[in-house]
Amino acid sequence: MSIFQSHAENNVSSYYQASTNKTLAFPVLEGEHVADICIVGAGYTGLSSALHLVEKGYSVIVVEAETVAFGASGRNGGHVGIGQRQDQYYLEDKFGHEIASTLWSMGLEAVDTVKGLIERHRIKCDLKHGGVHFAHKAKYCVDMEEEVAFLHDRYGYDQLEYIPKNRLSEVIGSEAYHGAVLDTASKHIHPLNFALGLAEAAAKAGVQIYENSRVTSYAGSPVVIKTSQGRVTATELILACNGYIERLEPKINGYIMPINNFVLATEPLSDEQAREIIPMDTAMADSRFVINYWKLSGDNRLVFGGGENYRRGFPLDIKRFVQRYMLEVYPQLTNTRIDHGWGGTLAITLNRLPHFGRLQENIWYMQGYSGHGVPTATFAGKLVAEAISGKLERFDLISGLPTTKFPGGTLLRWPGMVAGMLYYALRDRF
Repeated sequence: MSIFQSHAENNVSSYYQASTNKTLAFPVLEGEHVADICIVGAGYTGLSSALHLVEKGYSVIVVEAETVAFGASGRNGGHVGIGQRQDQYYLEDKFGHEIASTLWSMGLEAVDTVKGLIERHRIKCDLKHGGVHFAHKAKYCVDMEEEVAFLHDRYGYDQLEYIPKNRLSEVIGSEAYHGAVLDTASKHIHPLNFALGLAEAAAKAGVQIYENSRVTSYAGSPVVIKTSQGRVTATELILACNGYIERLEPKINGYIMPINNFVLATEPLSDEQAREIIPMDTAMADSRFVINYWKLSGDNRLVFGGGENYRRGFPLDIKRFVQRYMLEVYPQLTNTRIDHGWGGTLAITLNRLPHFGRLQENIWYMQGYSGHGVPTATFAGKLVAEAISGKLERFDLISGLPTTKFPGGTLLRWPGMVAGMLYYALRDRF
């Protein structure tokens, strides 16, 4: 028997679904509609785009194939980290200091954008502060210490602190790591409640949101967007599907690789247990290629992400699949009950930088956040709203970053990815 199940059986209940603080329901798209902007996808990208655009005076319709935040926006680890998915050394080497510096500033602004939306719209999503990145091998500690100095000296960033091994008990109750970097500017949230808060704010501002309305085709200028029961005619179209774009747009599908990632949530821990494992209540992640990432929820559960796969199936027992990664970090939680286990699909790019662009003058897309989606996708909505309103510079900078399709196209891209991921996973362990 396979240890995987098909996507049709993957509608497992997550901790986030079990702890939502509001219930939203939107109608199915039926009949004829007209708007300035039509957005396909109601995750962070689509909802942030809609909210920023309606605030600029545009009429906006959002069309979602499933329900609001059905995809990665409602299932992720909830980390809101600074910077880009690639570090500043890489960005300077590839693009020079001027572009790298702009991307650094955008990364900081992306975190501030998330925080600003939460505060402005009074979104209750367990906003907490701080993040820690751990070295799972001793040889990475020198790199971490040098990066802290580099960002301080070259970018004036003073919110990082290197934590050597003899001080790790200040940030973690575990012997699994050799050093760490504490970042006081990063944040973490309940990701589904954040997305629902964006949807509620957008709807109150006048955005029309339609759920269970899968787009089957679009064409023309103005663009006519069709579903099985209705259609929208819009001046501009934004494709905000990310890992769920599938066959809707083959021209951009080949630039991303959908992968599955898995998360568990324990039973609520006592205050003493919670402070033992994460003393500063920060978001946590490590240096593995297939990273572990974790945090405490608002009700003191450990929400731990670990392991991934590159096929359409999920593990039959997600709780057990992820638990083994959790116990490598926290063996003291062997007898802790696991209440929830779930998975979701995200999209990575070959160079781990976001993939933005236009298919024609009035069709925009943003995708490929590579595990850095909470801040980057939210910020993408701000950038596309700027661009549509005539300020193209920052959107064009991102869209101008070089991108490469995965070898083999959409049918053959996954064997190479699997081989590469397995290689790096073995390097992590040995």
